[in-house]
Amino acid sequence: MEIPGDSETQIGQRLMPRLTSSCPVPVPMSAVNALGAAIEKLKRDRNAVILAHYYQEPEIQDIADFTGDSLELSRQAAKTDADVIVFCGVHFMAETAKILSPQKTVLLPDLDAGCSLADDCPADEFASFRDQHPDHFVVSYINCTAAVKAQSDLICTSSNAVNLVQQLPEDRPVIFAPDQNLGRWVQRQTGRNLTLWQGSCIVHETFSEEAVLKLKLEHPDAEVIAHPECQENLLELADFIGSTSKLLSYTESSQSETFIVLTEPGILHQMKQRVPEKNLYDVPGIDGCSCNECPYMRLNTLQKLHDCLENLEPAIEMEEELLHKALQPIQRMLDMSR
Repeated sequence: MEIPGDSETQIGQRLMPRLTSSCPVPVPMSAVNALGAAIEKLKRDRNAVILAHYYQEPEIQDIADFTGDSLELSRQAAKTDADVIVFCGVHFMAETAKILSPQKTVLLPDLDAGCSLADDCPADEFASFRDQHPDHFVVSYINCTAAVKAQSDLICTSSNAVNLVQQLPEDRPVIFAPDQNLGRWVQRQTGRNLTLWQGSCIVHETFSEEAVLKLKLEHPDAEVIAHPECQENLLELADFIGSTSKLLSYTESSQSETFIVLTEPGILHQMKQRVPEKNLYDVPGIDGCSCNECPYMRLNTLQKLHDCLENLEPAIEMEEELLHKALQPIQRMLDMSR
């Protein structure tokens, strides 16, 4: 399997003790580099591919074979000949990887890495909600569990939600779940009246409007860029709204030199690599806290990544019937996106 990353020679060079000209005493290799080398070896031994969402810690993003948004990562992994997929993200993302690569072993470094948005939409309660709207076409954001995907007619991402909803017959009522903020934004962009499930992401709900305005005063030339999971009052302050990948691309294409970034600050690691000459500011939470960092994403660590590769667990398991049902609305999305 050909996967981008360090060669054995490069790893050895990075981890070898270094001698200074003034004093021939070896500089001890760091624990992080040692752990990284062990992960690289396990990856080769297991014929594994490592995926990292943009919201992961920088050291995990740096060791990953692919870094990106959840669906993009699952599709990339499905194209490889890897036997094992390690998804450094959250549970619903690893489920999606399993749905698209059922024959592969899919690992999640920490099984407790869940998602507040997915948790906001329990499958049994969603089934009751659907029963109250039997004539509705169900569009679910990919940030939901496999059990909710299996009850949906169509899956969307924050990148394609507007386009997909625009393709639906105008006389067909639509349920949009689980993110109400993304749903409201899609409503405004499409002019469609959507029946919204009242879920939300704890990270995107905690950004402070006051903090955004303060940053704008300090940096009047800055552009505010926001993920559509943010609340409506924050989106109204934004110069550009888009998915995580689109926000990243926008910092490259925009002529602006300064950006105020309204999404999980893990993305700033990639932005700094793409546009090192530009100024990037994340937005604190309502109480000035660091609650703009997703606590679930941060459960994954290099040590847990190493351990899951070594032990091949925790693995994502799914009944074949559920897997098949959850695949259908994802496939419909892919067909409609061509």
